[in-house]
Amino acid sequence: IGEKQADETGKLPKGVKASPLARRMAKDYEIDLGQITGSGTNGRIVKADIEEYLKSPRTKPSRVASPMIPAITDVSLEDEVIQLHRLRIAIGRRMTDAKQSVPHFYVTHEYDMAGVMAIRRQVNSMLPEDEKTSVNDYILKAVALTLREFPNLNATFAGEQIIRHGHVNIGVAVAVEGGLLTIVNRDTDHKSVHQISQEVQAMVSRARSGKVKPDDIEGSTFSISNLGMFGVTHFVAIINPPEAAILAIGAVREIPVVEDNHIVPGLRMNATISVDHRVSDGAEAAQFLQALAKYFSEPLRLVL
Repeated sequence: IGEKQADETGKLPKGVKASPLARRMAKDYEIDLGQITGSGTNGRIVKADIEEYLKSPRTKPSRVASPMIPAITDVSLEDEVIQLHRLRIAIGRRMTDAKQSVPHFYVTHEYDMAGVMAIRRQVNSMLPEDEKTSVNDYILKAVALTLREFPNLNATFAGEQIIRHGHVNIGVAVAVEGGLLTIVNRDTDHKSVHQISQEVQAMVSRARSGKVKPDDIEGSTFSISNLGMFGVTHFVAIINPPEAAILAIGAVREIPVVEDNHIVPGLRMNATISVDHRVSDGAEAAQFLQALAKYFSEPLRLVL
C-alpha cells in the first residue's frame, strides 16, 4: 500500500489517510499503512505514527532465528571476480595434467601412533622451544627409511622404463599465499629427525616469506601432504609428476581401541598413498604401508 498513489487530500485506497512524508517512509520501510492508526487530524497518518510503528514489537520478524543458526536475509550479494594468482594457475595446470595423464590408485592404512607421540615428548623435553620436533618430522624419516625397502615407489615413469632414484628426497607440501609449494628435504633417509626438523622449518619459513631458493623446491622423488593440523582424518592427494607416489597424512586422534578384549584409549592416524599404476600396483602399495608401520610401532628405529 505504501507505493499506491494518494489523492489530493492525502487519502489512500481503503480510506487510509497519510501525509506525504508518512507515505514516503512507508514506502522506504515497506510498511502497510492499513496496519497503522493515525494520530493526526481525522485519523491522518503522520511521521510520528510511522516512527512509533517501527519501534513496536509487531515490526520484528515473526520467526526468531536460533542462536545456533545464522539468520537468513534477503540481501543478494554481487558476484565477485578474483584474478587467479600465478602460482594457483600453475598448480591448476600441473594437477590437471597429473590427473589426466597419470592413472592413480589409492590405498589407506591406519597406524598406532602412541609410541611416536611418546618419544616425541621425550625428545622435545630436551630441546629449546625453537627446535622442537613435529609429528611430521618423524613421519618424513619413517617414510624415507621405508622407501629404501621399496625403491619402485621412489621412482619416475619414463615411457617403457622406470627410473629408480638413488637418493630419497622427500617433498613436503606447504600452504603459501596463492596456493601450495613443495619444499624438498634431500637424502632424508640419512638424516636425524632433529636435522630434518631444522631444515624443513627453515625452508617453510623461506617459502612463506617469498624467499624460497631453487634447491628448496626442486628434485623431490616422493612427496608427503599432511592436513592433520587442520583436523582432517582422511583424504587423498594428487601425485606430483614426475614422482610415482604421494602420501596423504591425516590427524593423530585419540579413539577407543580394543586391546586384549578391553576397550582402552588409543592414538591412531590414517595415511593414504596415491600411486601411479604404470609404476606399481595395489599389492606393493599395501606392503609399503605395512612396512611403514614398524617405524611407528617401534619409534626408536627413527632416532637411532
